[in-house]
Amino acid sequence: MLLISLIVLIVIILFLWMTFIVVPHQNVYIVERLGQFNKALDAGFHFLIPIIDRVAYKHTLKEEAIDVPPQICITKDNVQVEVDGIIYLKVLDPVKASYNIQDYKYSSIQLAQTNMRSEIGKLDLDQTFKEREAINKNIVSSLDVATEPWGVKVTRYEIKNIFPSKEVLLTMEKQMTAERDKRAEIIYAEGEKIALINQSEGKKIEAINVSEGEKQKRINLAEGRAKKIQLLSEATAKAIEMIGDAINQPGGQEAMKLKIAEEYLSGLETILQQSSTKIVPLGPAIIESFFTGIGKVSEVMKEHSSIPKPPHKSNK
Repeated sequence: MLLISLIVLIVIILFLWMTFIVVPHQNVYIVERLGQFNKALDAGFHFLIPIIDRVAYKHTLKEEAIDVPPQICITKDNVQVEVDGIIYLKVLDPVKASYNIQDYKYSSIQLAQTNMRSEIGKLDLDQTFKEREAINKNIVSSLDVATEPWGVKVTRYEIKNIFPSKEVLLTMEKQMTAERDKRAEIIYAEGEKIALINQSEGKKIEAINVSEGEKQKRINLAEGRAKKIQLLSEATAKAIEMIGDAINQPGGQEAMKLKIAEEYLSGLETILQQSSTKIVPLGPAIIESFFTGIGKVSEVMKEHSSIPKPPHKSNK
């Protein structure tokens, strides 16, 4: 009796287990009755008829990320590259996802790989690294059309890695090295060009400054000489004027004669000392005629000094 009671208890527990079901949040269960679709159970507590009803499929409504395995693709310029990625999809219609496709995840991966090979084949190797965004968009657009009957929405596709072969990598490294060397040479040449231009500009400015300095120097010298001549002429005129005034004073003519005679004798002494030729002194008549000439000069200077001076003109 105890054994029978235990068996009955186990059967009741199994019956209750199969009768009542709880669906988690963001999940949908597909229930079949006698092998045919009956209904889709949303989140919450539900009652099933044991043996007749069963949960055939369980789907999550969350967005899923599925890895796309690496595959070999051939670019437009016949270069082999290994490409992998990741696909993001979401179940919109659990019924279609259950009955319109056997395995929507596997099928989505196969479609992603097929479209990836197609997109890579349209581009050169260099473009595959630059056009990732365009490739991703094209794959998503193609998958959207294919997965719509399955009740699945492909939200995104991302290329994770693109691996060229070792030979291609070696060639790319050489190309990059050559490009860097080329850029370095161009930058060096540009620097040399700028340096030469700066040097020529500096020499040009230096030459201009030197010529301006020479010009100013000559102008200053000319102005100095002109000023000197002006001052000498003014001093000479002043001296002549003072001599004329002195001659008009009492005893001025006798002083002038004496000064001229003194200068004459001094000059004569210098000539006798420097010249090897002997000079015989002249007679009294000649000396008298010399002083007579001096008298005439003094009379001329006296007459000149007696001429009235023109009125001084103001510079204003």
